[in-house]
Amino acid sequence: MSSATGIPSEIDAWFAGRGWSPRSHQREMLAAADAGLHAMLVADTGAGKTLAGFLPTLAAFCPSRLDGAAPPDGLHTLYVSPLKALAHDVQRNLLTPVEEMGLPLRIETRSGDTPSDRKARQRARPPHVLLTTPESLSLLLSYPEAATLFAGLQRVVIDEVHAFATGKRGDLLALALSRLQAIAPAMQRAALSATVADPEEFRGWLAPWGDVDSVALVQGEQGAQPHVGLLLPTEERIPWSGHAATWAIPQLYEQIAAHRTTLIFTNTRFLAEYIFQWLWDANELTLPIGIHHGSLSKEARRKVEGAMARGELRALVCTASLDLGVDWGDIDLVVQMGAPKGSSRLLQRIGRANHRLDQPSKALLVPGNRFEFIEAIAAQEAVELGVRDGEDFRPGGLDVLAQHVMGCACAGPFREAELLDEVRSSLPYAWVDEEIFARVLDFVATGGYALRSYERFKRIVKDKDGTWRLAHPEHAARHRLNAGIIVDNEMLEVRFRNGRSLGKVEEMFGAGLKTGDTFRFAGIDLEVESIKDLELIVRAARKSASIPSYSGLRLPITGTLAQRVREMIADRAGWARFPDDVREWLEVQDYRSHLPVPGRLLVESFPHRGLEYTTYYTFEGWNANQSLGMLLTRRMEERGLGPLGFVATDYTLAVWGVKPVEDPVALLSPDILTHEFVDWVQQSHLLRRAFREVAVISGLVERQQPGKRKSGKQVTFSTDLIYDVLRKYEPDHLLIQAAWADARQRMTDVGRVGDVLDRAAREIDHVQLDRISPLSVPVISMVGRENLPSGAADDDLLLEAESLASLAMRVEPLEDVGGD
Repeated sequence: MSSATGIPSEIDAWFAGRGWSPRSHQREMLAAADAGLHAMLVADTGAGKTLAGFLPTLAAFCPSRLDGAAPPDGLHTLYVSPLKALAHDVQRNLLTPVEEMGLPLRIETRSGDTPSDRKARQRARPPHVLLTTPESLSLLLSYPEAATLFAGLQRVVIDEVHAFATGKRGDLLALALSRLQAIAPAMQRAALSATVADPEEFRGWLAPWGDVDSVALVQGEQGAQPHVGLLLPTEERIPWSGHAATWAIPQLYEQIAAHRTTLIFTNTRFLAEYIFQWLWDANELTLPIGIHHGSLSKEARRKVEGAMARGELRALVCTASLDLGVDWGDIDLVVQMGAPKGSSRLLQRIGRANHRLDQPSKALLVPGNRFEFIEAIAAQEAVELGVRDGEDFRPGGLDVLAQHVMGCACAGPFREAELLDEVRSSLPYAWVDEEIFARVLDFVATGGYALRSYERFKRIVKDKDGTWRLAHPEHAARHRLNAGIIVDNEMLEVRFRNGRSLGKVEEMFGAGLKTGDTFRFAGIDLEVESIKDLELIVRAARKSASIPSYSGLRLPITGTLAQRVREMIADRAGWARFPDDVREWLEVQDYRSHLPVPGRLLVESFPHRGLEYTTYYTFEGWNANQSLGMLLTRRMEERGLGPLGFVATDYTLAVWGVKPVEDPVALLSPDILTHEFVDWVQQSHLLRRAFREVAVISGLVERQQPGKRKSGKQVTFSTDLIYDVLRKYEPDHLLIQAAWADARQRMTDVGRVGDVLDRAAREIDHVQLDRISPLSVPVISMVGRENLPSGAADDDLLLEAESLASLAMRVEPLEDVGGD
């Protein structure tokens, strides 16, 4: 029987036995399921979101609800998470209540790390609850037994939905949900998140056919306000430039020693290794400190995760690999090294401490430079005010749709109209019409007009009765080997001679190594013994300062947080809360030039070391500023201004050349996004890079063949060759269209570039100075160092920045200080 709250007595008793009672949002999630509704839960970290998502599943297996009937058989619930580590963590935490209540539930995980024999057994005899990722779910749906496997599916729980719903992994999952709904029409969907900025948008994404009325919105109880502090230099000034914040290592080590367990977040894998090295060098007490990031081997990650779960580590340096939902109760301090880049991301990371709704999480922000200090303050206040940010939804990628179509064909024959109807029931693909879908099918069937004469691109065929099926059974195995959404640069396995794997480094880094070279990876100093195929064979070395760097798009500051930074800089009355050196920095900027204020674009021009510099204070993120720099230098070249280079940060773009920029308004006219943008993208590496990714995702180019994996050079050679053919003979090819969408939306942040141009068209402050300004010191100090990994050049950056600052902070005219 159920209690008065509708919760089965077994679950009520379990809560009572722990001195708890079900929270209101947990009861509402169960009530929504009982009413036959899908549900979107937004609740603070530590509020028991995962348990809330699983309560309907637990209830279905309670004897009081079964009323003498046999427990449900077969796969009952799917749990989908963005991270493998999160799925394993949830399995650990879910097993406890299941065992203590004595429920007849089998729970297993499935990911890329799961052994093949277990995967086969899961398809034949599935557990009641399967914890997986979007990619693994998509692969499961590609097997002929998928219809039988998922026929009785009752529930899908999507955890940390904000982390991937707006990207290509979200596209893949949305298509998988549509397929599951077609197989099991009664299936209920539930999504969980602590940091959704607009729950209504996510309700639309979650709902079949966008029917938001079928999705209950459940708001969680308010949690304790987190305690977020800033770590500042005790004697020195806040650095002008740099990102690694290594100035804070002595103080950070003191914090580690004073707390039970400290989780230290960095924004890149390079910085994780770099900060770990600095901490280890400072580890006089030999405290157990670990490292965790996505390029470490599965064994290394599991070892660290297990040590954290057992409370054996005092600190763990990590990346976004541990951003989401991992519940280690002994963590009592979270540290963010460098800029947080967004309030939602920061809140997510803060929530790893204490992980209880009624206890405040404790966090420290460690800014690397003065702009990052203001960004940290802005993020801190956004968290206090409950302001969230996030990425916008955009149309689903055609490359992902092509992969899904191929997966459906692997599962069995399908009819075009039926599959289109299924695809359109997902929000990302509601825009796809019959003509576009026919183009997708033609691409999967032939490769497109320019490639249809090549037999290897013929993967599906259409029978006389209109049914589509695989052209040959071997295409199914090849699809499953290569399917996926995450397309990293090609990696080299790092192994000891005995076969033990440490993880992977990018092929570009490994290609520069030779026998005898040393580098530090996974916290170990290593020497290269040999390079064989796609493996680096290494042995322990004495000492190395070299650390592998990883390419890829940088994490830009969100628009919401950037706006708060602008507002704080413009708010002179609020400067009183800043340290003296930051306040002085802004005061001298205000005296000598202007301040960048919301709604206006500040542009400064000044001579420096025999060249003419112009700085644009856009606050639109590194990707957008990098794109704007490429466009401006092209336009400057056309107008005879002799551009020589540019450098970008999240906040500023600096361009230098032979002649001064006297009219930035003309350079920033909106038509730059028509002619110049198209020409630049087509002639640059960006469109080729985007094409490489969509060609791999769509299945046109295979990274892996049975028993053999292609090198990055081989994949790039293949995609470049096909790209050149299509550009010449079929420029409107489906994948060229998909590559353009990626180049616009993700690689160039063209939308944010457009925002800069809009501001320039409305209100622009162009200030002509006799020398470098205080606000331009951080970006100008990076000139000549911008291609080095973040953190590697910090010492040089600091020296250069201090030299520039002595000139920039003088308030007297240049002629009174003896020149530049």
